[in-house]
Amino acid sequence: MNKPVVGVGCASTGDTSAALSAYCASAVNKGVTAELPIYLANSLNSLRLEGQKTAAIEILQQFDWEVPEWVIVPGGNLGNIYAFYKGFHMCKELGLVDRIPRLVCAQAANANPLYLYYKSGWKEFKPVKANSTFASAIQIGDPVSIDRAVYALQNSNGIVEEATEEELMDAMAQADSTGMFICPHTGVALTALIKLRNSGVIGPTDRTVVVSTAHGLKFTQSKIDYHSSDIKDMACRIANPPVSVKADFGSVMDVLRKYLLSKESKY
Repeated sequence: MNKPVVGVGCASTGDTSAALSAYCASAVNKGVTAELPIYLANSLNSLRLEGQKTAAIEILQQFDWEVPEWVIVPGGNLGNIYAFYKGFHMCKELGLVDRIPRLVCAQAANANPLYLYYKSGWKEFKPVKANSTFASAIQIGDPVSIDRAVYALQNSNGIVEEATEEELMDAMAQADSTGMFICPHTGVALTALIKLRNSGVIGPTDRTVVVSTAHGLKFTQSKIDYHSSDIKDMACRIANPPVSVKADFGSVMDVLRKYLLSKESKY
């Protein structure tokens, strides 16, 4: 347009836009209006993928350039899975590593066009109508990066797996019980890990990386509903029910004492 870029925008449930705004704050003037050019950092944007691919480089750095056997990534619009492939492939081309990991793209069963395409033997891609999922950022039925995702998976001997709503919420609760505080999208990826490990596809000694793509604080209500067993048609089998306590010191101490004594009796 032969005009300076004065703003940057992206479609986001929060994480991507927060990261993007932090990087752009010092470079972009304030006061953007509808008439001024805004640069879109969406999944089709090659520069966005260039940034995302650095996560693959960080994984290799943190493993002292030893390549993990598997990397599992939640997938919606599918830019992420291609970006990871691109980062790993670049490191191989540069001679930093001698192979790339096998990639797994994990989708919510309620929005799983790539999974269905994979299960058909890559015969025909058909967009789907995405149904509501707790993993809202990957609630996409017609992903823009489908071709690049397929290329990445085929060239990494990759796999596509899916997670039902109950599976992803159970996985999220299980992870949270270890001290993490993950998002439903990471629950989708963890479900893929559990399924592939149980089926023997991922071996007992295979080093596997599960990519977490959002922060659990964005999903506190779904966590509360799960642990309160307040989600329709869901068993919430790993629920850790909240306890209502009066807002006074004595009541709080009574509940804590009862809880700690019940734990002590088990040892």
